[in-house]
Amino acid sequence: MGTHENAGFRELFGSDGLTFGTGFPLTNENESMPDVAEECRLARHAETVGFDGLWVRDVPTYWPSFGDAGQTFDVWPWLTHVASATETAALGTASVVLPLRHPLHVAKAAASVDQLSNGRLVLGVASGDRDPEFPAFGVDESDRGLLFRESVELLRTVWREAYPTIDSAWGTLDGEVSVVPRPTTETLPLLPTGHARQSVDWIAEHGDGWLFYQLPRNTLQSYLEEWRELAGEKPYSMAVQVELTDDPRAEPQHIHQGFRAGTEWFREYFADLDQLGVDHVIVGLRGDDPETALTTFADEIISRIRA
Repeated sequence: MGTHENAGFRELFGSDGLTFGTGFPLTNENESMPDVAEECRLARHAETVGFDGLWVRDVPTYWPSFGDAGQTFDVWPWLTHVASATETAALGTASVVLPLRHPLHVAKAAASVDQLSNGRLVLGVASGDRDPEFPAFGVDESDRGLLFRESVELLRTVWREAYPTIDSAWGTLDGEVSVVPRPTTETLPLLPTGHARQSVDWIAEHGDGWLFYQLPRNTLQSYLEEWRELAGEKPYSMAVQVELTDDPRAEPQHIHQGFRAGTEWFREYFADLDQLGVDHVIVGLRGDDPETALTTFADEIISRIRA
């Protein structure tokens, strides 16, 4: 087992076939505080019907022009709460904006969630894309790439070493302090999201996988070919927005980062992703009845692909 392969990583990537996750808010209430009890009930339901992962977004401030506040709650207490309501699903961040958070805080919070969830945490990490947040946190946007790289290095160091010595843009550790708790594995799995202001070579070398967005098929195939050449068997994950129609035979219509279509088309679409070599898909299910959408997707798509 690799030093990053905790229970969450194995849940998502431990089998040969495509696995499926879904993202909060499961109630689709993304501009104000969602119903916490209902979110947890739907999380348990998603886990029960066959979803392998539950993902949260890191949205430090609400910017109405961007269109959503994520699940409203901060990722760390929210994931801890979700951990207590679920049993086996991986708990993922999609994604923690590293340039806006001091890596020592990230290291401690993430290791805490990992320990409290029995090793289920998988960290998507990003460089950020909500423009007003950078001046709000006193971060120069042009420094995002450097801060991201140095954050990853610092995270790895303090998870692996007690009382390390390191000098970075984030500060200096002189061997006198250590970060506790340590995660359940030597280092937590890190999935850079998008390009994160880095080259694909850097992501392949320093990431434990790659998390990307929905792409046209030919583009996706070329990305996967490059990824396999550079990263070998490291997993490739992607996010897709899904709106199920009442007609199971309905042809696809494009929506933002995904499709509106019937279950028959989606079954072929995800089977094709499996054949192309995608390892995990975060499904953003849209609709007025989240529980029914989760059940239908699991019954008509997940179970059929795994059959």
